[in-house]
Amino acid sequence: MTKYAALDVSMEQTAICVVDENGRKLAEGKVPTDPDAIKEWLTVKAGETKRIGMETGPLAVWLWNELTKRGLPIVCLDARHASAALSMMPNKTDRHDAAGLAQIVRTGWFKEVRIKSHGAYVVRALLSARDLLVGLRGKIENEIRGLLKTFGVMFGRKVGGFARRAEEIVSGELAAAPEIKAIVEAMLEARRSIIERIKVLDARVRAAAKQNTMARLFMTAPGVGAVIALSVASTYDDASRFRRSSSAGAYLGLTPRRYESGEVSRNGRVSKRGDKLTRTHLYEAANVILTRQIGFSSLKAWGLRIAKSGGFKKAKVAVARKLAVILHAMWKTNEPFRHAAATA
Repeated sequence: MTKYAALDVSMEQTAICVVDENGRKLAEGKVPTDPDAIKEWLTVKAGETKRIGMETGPLAVWLWNELTKRGLPIVCLDARHASAALSMMPNKTDRHDAAGLAQIVRTGWFKEVRIKSHGAYVVRALLSARDLLVGLRGKIENEIRGLLKTFGVMFGRKVGGFARRAEEIVSGELAAAPEIKAIVEAMLEARRSIIERIKVLDARVRAAAKQNTMARLFMTAPGVGAVIALSVASTYDDASRFRRSSSAGAYLGLTPRRYESGEVSRNGRVSKRGDKLTRTHLYEAANVILTRQIGFSSLKAWGLRIAKSGGFKKAKVAVARKLAVILHAMWKTNEPFRHAAATA
């Protein structure tokens, strides 16, 4: 008898359901969210199973790795696909969700999500932490500008950057307003502390890029620095996961949505599915390629032609998608960026 199982995972408990090849429920129960407890329950209640499924979620990476180490045939299901199927059930409980997931696993009507390597997740954690601190720095700067406007002080743009202009305002225009001066100084101190932390993470990013062979290869492309190279390398993780390089753009949500029904057929905006951080990084690289003096490439010429007919915003998205495809092709062929052939 072929058996299939599914896990509905939460922070404290995991609901488990086991069914046979005909969909008949064989066993169900709840155990603590612990790999050993799950392994023991499945061994006693189910015996050998052909496939065990669980949805993507905060604990999915850790639990998938631990259960795989214990020899269980675990697969990770796309939560959006699973949710669409489970939404037909009239009652939502952990027990019902586990039963519904078991039927999905049995029928094979699911999209398996790839769990990346440990190193890829370490790099993602580094880049996410850096992105958070950079965002906080920008938020503090905007808050200072808005606060000063309330009291008629215009920050503006001066030679020397934000820090020098802030010092001028604190020592000059706010000298007669000690209450506001103390608030602005506290925010400037927080900004300086965040910048120091960003510098520490930037040093780690540069060191990681130096040790990563693919990141160094990606950095031969225009507009691609250490952050973007690591971001793309950790998102792809393995060049063989895409059979065609052209799939990389769709994976990162940089291709248009398609709607076709009856006589209606239209393309929409880009899907924005996949890794948001890497998509943002590629857009930033496209902006550099199109707006900075970084040398000629056929990729830049192609983007400028699109900008001339459709505007720079569309051109940046198009170049970002093309760059994603090119970087994957570079990984597959292990060849550096070729400026004259980048539109291939």
